[in-house]
Amino acid sequence: MSNTSQKNELLNLLLDAQQTVAGSIERRQTVTKLVDRILRSRLICRPLKDQSLSNACQDIYQAARQQLLGTLYSDIDRYNPENESLRQWANVRMREAFQEILTDNRLKQLALEAKQYPAQTQQRQYLLTELVNAIQLSRRLIRPHRGELKSDFYNIIYDDAVNRTLLYVFQKIDLYDPERGNGVFMNWVNFRLDRTLRDIRASYQITQDKPIAIEEIDNLGTTEAAPTTFEIIMHYIERDPDEIFKQELIQKHPNASFQAIFLAKRIQGKSWKEISQDLGIPVTTLSSFYWRCIQRFAPKIRQYVQDCA
Repeated sequence: MSNTSQKNELLNLLLDAQQTVAGSIERRQTVTKLVDRILRSRLICRPLKDQSLSNACQDIYQAARQQLLGTLYSDIDRYNPENESLRQWANVRMREAFQEILTDNRLKQLALEAKQYPAQTQQRQYLLTELVNAIQLSRRLIRPHRGELKSDFYNIIYDDAVNRTLLYVFQKIDLYDPERGNGVFMNWVNFRLDRTLRDIRASYQITQDKPIAIEEIDNLGTTEAAPTTFEIIMHYIERDPDEIFKQELIQKHPNASFQAIFLAKRIQGKSWKEISQDLGIPVTTLSSFYWRCIQRFAPKIRQYVQDCA
């Protein structure tokens, strides 16, 4: 079905629902069709080909469906096409429904279900992908040490810490012990996130208290602030005077250099998902490669920043 056909189907269902009487059986039936149509675009709980949903995914899907039904019963008449597109309106409410029902217990059950399958099997890989996506969608990841670093630099290392933590969850799920951390799954994830963020921070040895040099322009007292650490790093990797960043490539992907990925992420502001789609490389592969490069180049980048101070 084309995008135009999908949009028309969604619009027709919404208009049909708005024309029914609030609280009537007709409205309930029409809104149910609308919800099922919206959920075709869900980011998680999509079954493997020719297979039914796992128990944990089925529980999440049904809970999100009921949550979305309740939301649209009361919200359907308030949709205004002048304020936002129908697809955007639908996606926001679907995302909010999943966020509302993605409790720690549901994430935990998904993790335990994934652990039941042997490593490298299709079912485990599928469930771990669902788990990582559900964690991101749940808004249950903490943001530790946020006030201790400048916001631009914090955003860089936090993003990397999250991706490295999710990669750890994907690769090391067997290390999760449901008997520890008061049985709270996200305690295990967030403990790892906090530790990873501190490790990244230590590798750069940059704190918010680092002084910014001030250059005197003339005797009139006019001053100009030196570039921030963030700007220096961006300029260095973009200029790449030694051509080391453009030569560091993901195997068999000549366009996937560290420089290209860094610039797409930091200058163009693309998400990992968008970069993954552009390059045809899984997000986990991208983030793993990116982090290895950050570790490898950290001493050289740090020296360059110090030389520019």
